[in-house]
Amino acid sequence: MFIALMSFEMHVPGAESIKDKRRVVRSVKDRLHREHQVSVAEVAFLDSMSVAGLALVLVNRDAAYARSVCDRIAAKLAAWPEGRLGALSTEVVPVASLASEFVDDQGRSLWDESDRREPAPTSEVGDEPKAGPGPEGYFRPQP
Repeated sequence: MFIALMSFEMHVPGAESIKDKRRVVRSVKDRLHREHQVSVAEVAFLDSMSVAGLALVLVNRDAAYARSVCDRIAAKLAAWPEGRLGALSTEVVPVASLASEFVDDQGRSLWDESDRREPAPTSEVGDEPKAGPGPEGYFRPQP
């Protein structure tokens, strides 16, 4: 499995306010998410009226496919009618390489079995679910 991370700047020359810039940013984010199933966030230049720093990420089992999606997105951004693409960088990394980063300065794992959540309490047939972590780790509110 691979994670592709793309960070880029979008210049919005016609923006006269932060609101104008955010309209363009929202359009970029929504369209990329809808058409490519990527997660996109504005991460830099939040107070600038004319520049937005964005980052997107996607996960796929095939590195070549992840790169091709990033290439298609870059081409789409370069032709964006309401903005001008600035600096862009793309990195595709295997997920396995990230797991080794969860260690402290001495190389010991940051997580062990004692950090694991308790399983969800079971209920009798017909009972309401009890408060606590659900089967997927989501927390159920108290009734």
